[in-house]
Formats: sequence, C-alpha cells, structure tokens
Amino acid sequence: LGKGINLEMVLVPAGKFMMGSPVSETDRGNRETQHEVSLTKPFYMGKYEVTQEQWFEIMGVNPSREKGRMFPVTDVSWNDCQDFIKKLNAKTNGGYRLPTEAEWEYACRAGTTTAYSVGASLTNTEANIAGESIKEVGSYKPNAFGLYDMHGNVWDWCEDWYANYPAGALTDPKGPGTGTSRVLRGGSFYDLYESRARSSNRIGLTPADRTYYFGFRLAKTP
Repeated sequence: LGKGINLEMVLVPAGKFMMGSPVSETDRGNRETQHEVSLTKPFYMGKYEVTQEQWFEIMGVNPSREKGRMFPVTDVSWNDCQDFIKKLNAKTNGGYRLPTEAEWEYACRAGTTTAYSVGASLTNTEANIAGESIKEVGSYKPNAFGLYDMHGNVWDWCEDWYANYPAGALTDPKGPGTGTSRVLRGGSFYDLYESRARSSNRIGLTPADRTYYFGFRLAKTP
C-alpha cells in the first residue's frame, strides 16, 4: 500500500460445509438454520482484520476511538468500508471486496464442525472476548487456514443483506438482493459471552451503523 504497509491475504480453498448451527448448539439463534453450502472457487481472505495504519494510508484519517497502528480499524460502517474498498481498488487495481457471509463462515470454521474453530468452547486465552479493549491483530493463534481473529477482537462486516437463510443446499450464495441490515460476524472484545463469537453467530445492522467494536476484513476473488 506504500510506506512499507502490506496487506496480507490467505488463499482459502474451494469446498463444501454445513453453514449454520445444529439445534443442540448452546445459545444458537433462530436464524442459524443449518444447510449445506458449496463454494466452487477458491478466494482470498484477509489474514488479519484491516488495521488502522492500512485505513489511514488509503483514507487519510483514522476514525477509531482507541488508537493503535496495528489495532483493527473501528468505528466504521458498512458504507465506510465500501468507500475504503473503492479507493483501495483504485490505488491497487486489486479487486478487493467484503467477503460474503458464506465465505466468512467457511473461512472461520476452517474445516471444523464445532461451535468454534478451536472446539466446543472458547476462552479469552484463545480469542479477544469479554475483554477491556481491542488488541493488535494477530495477538492469538490463527485457525487452520492461517487466519487470525476470526473469533473476537472486532465484529467483521460482510457483504450480504441480513435475512433468514433460504431452504435447501446452496452454491456460492450471496444473500438476498435487498434488505435493511447488513451482516456482521465473529463477535468482539466487547461481548461478555463467548457464544457471540460462535462460527455460526450472525447479527444484522443498518449499513450506516458504526461503533468502537465494528471492523472488517477483506476478500478477493483470484
């Protein structure tokens, strides 16, 4: 990106997985109906959440309430993320975008079927949950795909509109064509309960919403 600032991406292989959660999963939501999803093409996913130094290099400002060069950028809305991506792509000709919700969950699970990529439970030694503040990206161990902070730290905006899942198996889903809320995934340091960071947990907020525990990571189609 310039000035020695790099944007690291990880190639995630194509594959098939069960999206959503089984009815037996603790604290599951009613919009997590389990269904088979096939992702037919590999894609790149941000190794880390977008950092404040990366945001500043592209946008020239740092909106984050708690400042730190290697902290994830926060206080950004879905709309803000689109502005960043537009400017990033103009600078790099890179084809960057937000991940689809299906890509995000597939990348988070990294081949696992448990509530978390580390197993049936999650502690604050494994992710930044129920903490006092954000932490530098990469402060915890990565998942099996080599992705950091898929659980906790800050919520990640996804591309999709938020809605109930369609019935049946899906191939390369992109979510509904319209809506009022966009999807966020992964939980944050602010959430007191580990279940908010489950691989399948999903929330929806308007594209203009922003706060100090919302951030994002990038995706890119090869």
